[in-house]
Amino acid sequence: MNSQSPEPIEAKISSYDTSRPAAAVAILYRNNQFLLQLRDDYPDIRYPGQWAFFGGHVETGEPPIAAVQRELQEEIGYTPPQIQHFCSYQTDAQIIRHVFYAPLTVNPEELLLSEGQDLGLSTIEEVHQGYRFSVRIQQHRPLAKPHRQILLDFLQRHRNETRLIQ
Repeated sequence: MNSQSPEPIEAKISSYDTSRPAAAVAILYRNNQFLLQLRDDYPDIRYPGQWAFFGGHVETGEPPIAAVQRELQEEIGYTPPQIQHFCSYQTDAQIIRHVFYAPLTVNPEELLLSEGQDLGLSTIEEVHQGYRFSVRIQQHRPLAKPHRQILLDFLQRHRNETRLIQ
């Protein structure tokens, strides 16, 4: 990892440290593309106006896998048929980001966006470029740096597993 990428940490989900704030996010994949949310332009949220994963805060006492399932249901009305832990990252001294991945088994048009400005499938090329076009707002917007780096790490780790992202 380079100095700008999030630091992966050893984290066993079963022995989750509840003393530190955490988030759980999902890499949802379909046909070599990744579902991302265009965050609202509110200045008081993380990554305003940028493309990021769906997910959110882990509630006190909540296992991270339950948190990501809850957040996906709340934000897009979707429950993945299977979900796996990818890695846990510490992006700053205060928060741990638990990253899960799962197939997206429905068309994005069937999802009910209840948070953010837009959603869409990002290509591998867009991940490498760091920008994606929003049809809804008719603008190119950046991918949130930590989320982009996590996707690059995911692609690197699974580069020989084409079945994973089909």
